[in-house]
Amino acid sequence: MSTAARLVPSWIRIVTLLLALANVAFGIAGYVSTAALFPDLGATGLTSTAPILVHASRELSSRNLAIGIALLIVSRVGVPESLAIVTIIRALIEAQTVVLTLAAGPGPGVIVPLIFLAVEVAIIRSLFGVVAQRDAAKARPAAT
Repeated sequence: MSTAARLVPSWIRIVTLLLALANVAFGIAGYVSTAALFPDLGATGLTSTAPILVHASRELSSRNLAIGIALLIVSRVGVPESLAIVTIIRALIEAQTVVLTLAAGPGPGVIVPLIFLAVEVAIIRSLFGVVAQRDAAKARPAAT
């Protein structure tokens, strides 16, 4: 592990690992069952085997799986910048989920994405702080 990677606090590595595992699990669940992503289809007249829903489920699942795998890698060995970049990507997708959920009508479905978004913002802010401290330490002249 590089010196820069050692600057990342353990809590950030643990939380990003948990977020990564959630993405991987959600990605696999969507491949296995369309109903995992689209549980309430009664009012639409569609079934979970409808080709459009199968395609959408696989698209969402592949995105979640890809982000989860990337986050697994950087949570283990990543420097602060790589962790921040992947977490920003995840946060942007979570923000999109919040907006789409609110656009469909306020309800309890927005709570979980908001919690994830808040955690991701806290991680990103902390990582920016780590980078700023590291850069400030580099900029200081060495005491002789």
